[in-house]
Amino acid sequence: MSLGSLQQMAMLAVARLGDEAFAKVVQEEVEAATGRELAVSTVYVTLVRLEDQGLVTSETTPPDPLRGGRGKRFFRLTPAGWSELRHTREVMARLWDGVEPA
Repeated sequence: MSLGSLQQMAMLAVARLGDEAFAKVVQEEVEAATGRELAVSTVYVTLVRLEDQGLVTSETTPPDPLRGGRGKRFFRLTPAGWSELRHTREVMARLWDGVEPA
């Protein structure tokens, strides 16, 4: 499997955020790290697709009646997700080996 850049960024943000990884904070983490603006819906769809691939899993909390909203869907990397991130990092390191930016 080959991860795209947004998939990698989303998965790394999930890893960094731990138990607090839901779409809005994943979006904020990626934006803060990259300076790239993303719609929260783009991040959410990416996370759901990663879940469909078995790279992340999710759990939805019950709605909070005091906040009037829906439950939050929290994401977490699966062992396969960690493995894929490690593999991607290794591939990129091999590709960068011996390359000096101009």
